[in-house]
Amino acid sequence: MMGLFIRIWLPAGEIIGGHPAKAHSRPYMAFLEIQNGRDISICGGFLVSKDFVLTAAHCKLERKAILNEHVSPIRLPLAHQQVLPGTMCSVAGWGRISTANRQISAILQEVDLMVMKDAACHFYHYNSTTMLCAGDPEKGKSSFKGDSGGPLVCGGTAQGIVSFGSKDGTPPAVYTRVSTFIPWIQEEMRKLSHVPLQESLQGLSFMASVL
Repeated sequence: MMGLFIRIWLPAGEIIGGHPAKAHSRPYMAFLEIQNGRDISICGGFLVSKDFVLTAAHCKLERKAILNEHVSPIRLPLAHQQVLPGTMCSVAGWGRISTANRQISAILQEVDLMVMKDAACHFYHYNSTTMLCAGDPEKGKSSFKGDSGGPLVCGGTAQGIVSFGSKDGTPPAVYTRVSTFIPWIQEEMRKLSHVPLQESLQGLSFMASVL
């Protein structure tokens, strides 16, 4: 299976204020464990076709997916499709469930989040063309450390990718806007379907946020 890597610039996210997901309710989710020497980190990802997982640039994947009743792709949005503020979406991951400790979850966690107006995300690097703002500050629910690459799902469509947020995990957080990169994703999938796996994993980083 080939990975499409979208580069995001802060450490990965965790689920804050969520709950365990129902077994097999998110058949597109991918759990990625990355080992760098003695250090091990985790990421999320999501299956977008039988041969491709969309994830963050530092999350490497070299496995083949076997589609069945519990493993299936998620739909991608149309190019430049907009998600209106007030839309209810959800995000899931295996990252830490609290800012108080570094323990990750053994069970997939999920949480519902509202898409906010761009102005709600007071981050220096926020770019409304390539990013989505989600998570009501009054609800205290968000993604944070440990879940980079996972999808923000709105109406059964992967509209965002867990990107970055505040250091203390308070919402809102920022998600890469998938619809902006649909032409690039489609072109990469077309090209990579004709090359060997190892070659396809070289040079696939794409800058999806302004550094």
